[in-house]
Amino acid sequence: MTVPAAGPPPLAEAAGVTKRFGSTVALADARLAVLPGESHALVGRNGAGKSTLVNILTGILAPDAGEVRFDGGPAPAPGDRDGWRARVACVYQKSTIIPGLTVAENLFLNRQPGRRGVIGWRRMRREAADLLGTWGVHVDPAADAGTLTVQDRQFVEIARALSFGARFIILDEPTAQLDNAEIERLFTRMRELQGAGVTFLFISHHLQEVYEVCQTVTVFRDARWIATEPVADLPRAALVEAMTGEAAELGHGTGRRRPADTGTRLAVAGLTGDGFAGVDLTVRRGEVVGLAGSSASGKVELAETLVGLRRPATGTATVDGAPLRFGDVRRAMAAGIGFVPRDRHHQGLVPGLSVGENATLTVAGRLGPAGVVAPGRLRAAATAAIADLDIKTAGPDQPVSGLSGGNQQKVVMARALATGPRVLVLINPTAGVDVKSRQALLAVIDRIRDDGTSVLVVSDELDDLRPCDRVLVFFHGRVAAEHPAGWSDQELVASIEGVSR
Repeated sequence: MTVPAAGPPPLAEAAGVTKRFGSTVALADARLAVLPGESHALVGRNGAGKSTLVNILTGILAPDAGEVRFDGGPAPAPGDRDGWRARVACVYQKSTIIPGLTVAENLFLNRQPGRRGVIGWRRMRREAADLLGTWGVHVDPAADAGTLTVQDRQFVEIARALSFGARFIILDEPTAQLDNAEIERLFTRMRELQGAGVTFLFISHHLQEVYEVCQTVTVFRDARWIATEPVADLPRAALVEAMTGEAAELGHGTGRRRPADTGTRLAVAGLTGDGFAGVDLTVRRGEVVGLAGSSASGKVELAETLVGLRRPATGTATVDGAPLRFGDVRRAMAAGIGFVPRDRHHQGLVPGLSVGENATLTVAGRLGPAGVVAPGRLRAAATAAIADLDIKTAGPDQPVSGLSGGNQQKVVMARALATGPRVLVLINPTAGVDVKSRQALLAVIDRIRDDGTSVLVVSDELDDLRPCDRVLVFFHGRVAAEHPAGWSDQELVASIEGVSR
């Protein structure tokens, strides 16, 4: 694979960019060259360095080495907000439009037209209408921005960026919350804006979209530039290979297939909620099932619904034949659901409590009469959990905040296991832990499956999915594919990214 041939100077360019956060290398000698008037895709698995590069291209972060250039000239100085705004803007997956303000107020926030400190409201609405009309955005300037559709908020953000003079727009996962008709409308507007001289950097986990709307694609892997190619010259299989590396080097799924007669433990039928629709799935006793997909695929929302954090709109779920009541974590636990949340810092730990208190939170009511925790029982339960998961700590009384990330995650796992769950739901179970802790946490899965516990592993990391007997791939909120044990990295990533092999 080669870098594009010489031609017009890039509208936006990153050359030799390196960025570190402590001992973590977020980018290493990264490069990108986006030509005027094109839609250029930036793709890579989670952790590839895409977000860090976007932060550098928009002036949020300064590189430790290398340089950023716009239209052949140097990037603005750090802190020159107006200079950056005149060159580049990013429309993020999470909208920056402020609900409660009108569309016009959002467009001219902190730069309202007027004289002597008095805002010219009529003039602002008129200029907003002119701006929206110029760029073909059919939205009422007087409308409350909070009432806009996701797509119209995106169009307003693009118009706002263009009003500062920027002609280089970064779209970060722009289709994540759009249906098929809205996606096609977005692509139509992108093509129209390209014809008017606007250049896009398009970031998406759905590779099929790259082939629909982009002319060039750059691939990052493990914080490094891997390839830049014309989209038309790059077969889908080759793009997936560039993102994952050779499958022979990265390995295959290693789960084992459970016999079909172990009986159904968890059954989900027609479940529809925020981010997912019409989901049917079953998990047998002692089976480990993975849920894979992009960050906006609906897999996490489904898992959080099963553990009681969310209420679905329609559908049912049963555990060993008994109906699961949604929207209540305590009832989910009573039904036999254990849970390791996706973010131990905000959802998994109480930093002001000890290791022992955190590890036994789910069973505190059992540790003494009338719900009063007996210190001796707490210490005994915590000591057993510490030994069971090999948590490196000075003892049950040590503040949990003093542990390493891997040992904190083990405490969260211990808390989930304390209730003796029949179904254990794990969301990104090894996020932010070292290799040894990762191995220890994944080994727990093998141990409890032998006791008949069923496990749902919801993760963005392929290594987390390797112990699974099956992996279900979510795409736009629905189960789009199923891979039995023995899948290859390329096969799974191709399904996750929505491209046929």
